[in-house]
Amino acid sequence: MVSEKLQVYTIGHSTLEIENFIRPLKENYIQVLVDVRSQPYSRFNPQFNRESFEHSMAHVDIEYVFAGDYLGGRPADPTCYKDGVVPDGKADYLRLVDYAQVMKRDWYQRGIERLLQIAGEQLTAIMCSEEDPMQCHRHHLISQTLLKRGATVWHIRANGDVEEAKLLPEKIEAQQPPLF
Repeated sequence: MVSEKLQVYTIGHSTLEIENFIRPLKENYIQVLVDVRSQPYSRFNPQFNRESFEHSMAHVDIEYVFAGDYLGGRPADPTCYKDGVVPDGKADYLRLVDYAQVMKRDWYQRGIERLLQIAGEQLTAIMCSEEDPMQCHRHHLISQTLLKRGATVWHIRANGDVEEAKLLPEKIEAQQPPLF
């Protein structure tokens, strides 16, 4: 598939069986999966723990790249939180993280540049744990940055449907340089 515009997919693993997760990746010709989870482990879904998941991706010829240190939704920097404090344990990170501040960080911008490099070479999807992109930082943070920079972003849903991502009006704060 040839496109004039850079395209990036997103997907959330939720509680899917590994086969049901891989199927839409293959159907959409994904070659690289970039894991943007800050903590790539799940007590309830061990098939998505980093090491076993990386092995599963290799088995189906999808390259696995971990980028949670730079593109994760739970930054270690307290200045990236609305109240200036890194939450402990289970918290509503989507509501607590100040994404406009995260977007300004050098480490985040380096992560975006690396993601763009990967996506410019091979069809790429970013992955987190939340199935619904509207409830995940991959839409509220990463997709917004990519959209502002001129990419087309597609969300792969658990049922296999693909939805085009749109800019969130309240998130249009820091303009990014265009990709092209």
